[in-house]
Amino acid sequence: MSSGTGSSDSGFVAFVGAGPGDENLLTLRGADLLSRADVVVLDQEAYGALLRHCRADVKILDTAGAADGLAALAKAGKSVVRVCPGDPSFFSSVAEEVAACAKAEVEFEIVPGVPPATAVLGYAGITPAAGVPEFRVVDAARVGDWSAHADCQGTLVIYNGLAEAVPIGKALIAAGKPDYTPVAVTSDGTTTEQYTVVSSLGRLGPDLKHAAMTEPAVIVVGDAVAQRDKFSWFETRSLFGWRVLVPRTKEQAAGLSEQLRSYGAVPEEVPTISVEPPRTPQQMDRAIKGLVTGRYEWVAFTSANAVKAVREKFEEYGLDARAFAGLKVAAVGDATAKALIEFGVRPDLMPTGEQSSEGLLAEWPPYDSMLDPINRVLLPRADIATEALVAGLTELGWECDDVTAYRTVRAAPPPAPIREAIKSGGFDAVLFTSSSTVRNLVGIAGKPHNVTVIAVIGPQTAKTAEEFGLRVDVMADKPSASALAAALAEYGAKQRQAAVSAGEIPRRPSQTRRGARRRAK
Repeated sequence: MSSGTGSSDSGFVAFVGAGPGDENLLTLRGADLLSRADVVVLDQEAYGALLRHCRADVKILDTAGAADGLAALAKAGKSVVRVCPGDPSFFSSVAEEVAACAKAEVEFEIVPGVPPATAVLGYAGITPAAGVPEFRVVDAARVGDWSAHADCQGTLVIYNGLAEAVPIGKALIAAGKPDYTPVAVTSDGTTTEQYTVVSSLGRLGPDLKHAAMTEPAVIVVGDAVAQRDKFSWFETRSLFGWRVLVPRTKEQAAGLSEQLRSYGAVPEEVPTISVEPPRTPQQMDRAIKGLVTGRYEWVAFTSANAVKAVREKFEEYGLDARAFAGLKVAAVGDATAKALIEFGVRPDLMPTGEQSSEGLLAEWPPYDSMLDPINRVLLPRADIATEALVAGLTELGWECDDVTAYRTVRAAPPPAPIREAIKSGGFDAVLFTSSSTVRNLVGIAGKPHNVTVIAVIGPQTAKTAEEFGLRVDVMADKPSASALAAALAEYGAKQRQAAVSAGEIPRRPSQTRRGARRRAK
């Protein structure tokens, strides 16, 4: 009907296909329309992750009832995006809404989505070979006589058929399909909850009996299913389906969680500390003034939070990274250096070995009155930071202004279901990135169950975990969150390979606890 761009005085409605489940399969056109929408109508439980593409002031409506008013919203001048399952043109569930917009003569657009018929098969490792004579897709809700599909000579894909899977199989056999014909049933396709049962038409009943599968699901019938072991790539990822506790704030955990998802894990972020300004800001005010007026030779940052605290003070005073001109800047590790570079400051000194205060001291030059016009170092840090750096710098002849840039306080306890999962073994692994995360998590939520894999960032964190009676299973080869996630993925890959080599079905740690609900395979 139109381009879907709208104008200043008239709105429009875009019906955007969300794809089969993986939020990253949204089309570029869909993401662009979401970024410009005034109103988004969607099932938040299923597609809430897509709201990251939207403006902060977007109005969000749930699909229950809201879809009826799409045309009215457009006539009121609003740019509306209606998020639809899969592809809105493929067995569409929004045909009536599209018709209503056409009847009301409002501008609308239909944005295709990646259909489950191709995406779910790809994620399940089911790839019809070249030369297969037929690829047929049907909606079980619209099929009255399955004998019409028994003659499919290639791959038969069935939507919305999970509840009737066994009768469908029997009907296809009765119509002449061999009972040994391979079948795969995949639920929650393209997500980290994806689960596939491989069977045959004749064995579908007993194989599905204890699988505890739910819609959305896709049934695939045909010889292509037999190649799944060769082409499976998604469900065989090292941490596939692992529920991993990340005891960090959402802001800190973003990159780490994304890395865990790339291994197939389901990260759950639980803050254990809250970062707050110092009780009295005067000390930081004096430090920033001294930094600008040339009081310091060096500024040493021991955390990304310290960088953030100084950056916020700069913004408060209308300053930017140019205020660091003429100063030497040290960073304790990669994460701190990254925060500085994002601020526009490249550190002059970093540890070449252990990323810690001790590692930084090992690189720090002694004060030399011939080379250094000023002997003073600014050290903005947390209120609970170690004194080791100050003592070491003093021994090297430097004078330190040790300034509290921020306070770390224990966060509020997580919701009861999270606390219960921690204590009962509902998590497959927990990543500890510091000793304080160990102490605080145990303090606010309890001790992780003994089936949970404990992964730590380094020796000091391992020591703290052991003091709390935790068995350390994984340690990063260098003290960074990225290396910690990679170490956990390597551990998971070895566990999976050991199970496969022993002829067993790989199981997640949480599935080994007593009384754990397991899907039959």
